[in-house]
Amino acid sequence: MESVEQSEIKEKSSNFIARISEKLAENIFYAFDTFKGFIAFTLISLGVLVKKFGKATCVIYPLIHQQIRRCGVSLLPVVIFISLALGFLVVGQTVALLSRFGVKDLVGVLMVAAVVRELGPIAAAFIIMARVGTAIVIELSTSRALGEVETLEALGIDPVHYFVIPRLIGVISGTISLTVYLVIGALLSGYLFAFIQDVPLEPWEYLRQIGDALIWSDFLLIFLKACGFGLIISVTACYYGLAKPLNLNMISKTATSAIMQSIIGCVLLDGILIFTYFVMLS
Repeated sequence: MESVEQSEIKEKSSNFIARISEKLAENIFYAFDTFKGFIAFTLISLGVLVKKFGKATCVIYPLIHQQIRRCGVSLLPVVIFISLALGFLVVGQTVALLSRFGVKDLVGVLMVAAVVRELGPIAAAFIIMARVGTAIVIELSTSRALGEVETLEALGIDPVHYFVIPRLIGVISGTISLTVYLVIGALLSGYLFAFIQDVPLEPWEYLRQIGDALIWSDFLLIFLKACGFGLIISVTACYYGLAKPLNLNMISKTATSAIMQSIIGCVLLDGILIFTYFVMLS
């Protein structure tokens, strides 16, 4: 009797392990296939950007300006609010704590490490990801589901040139500008919060410490992060919008997948750039 029960348990365990292994293999192959398609779509988009940038300017340039306003100017109120919150919650408290423990000379170093290198670029990327990335996926998915992409192809218009390039340029430009605004706003509002708490740190001393802590590679790092985040967000949103959905019922699931892939891509790129940054400095 015991041997029969043991054999049944072993059989169930082996079946469970087999199902888990099969599911894991399917996910790995799906991830590899998605990554391969994403890389191909990225190369195609960059190739079209270089090859056709000067073509159909009367149509493409207004679309580029529209996307820049959408990713930059329209998001300024949200960025100002986030920068104030980030400054009050992170920068101001850090300055106050360092001054309380008598190590206010480290304020500049910590602000550059925490706000300039990390929080500023990633916060700006997440704002654009949530507000613009999702909208791009929904717009392009709807166009694909309604047959607008095939209509453009029938008229001899390149869908990548018409749909992707303006959004690519707009998202990258918006990410760069919003990163700068968010970093400056967080640093200034952080000192304002510390000033309200009567922290004995003069404004020029605060700015001097930040200036001394900044080096040329910090500006290069911020620029590469902003460009990389913008490229990942825009290409991922356009890829899932144009290459994935086939009907209206798949749009919500596609938008969720695009945002999750964008988050993973931005975090991985952030880790790679930070690791490279410290390797170059060492």
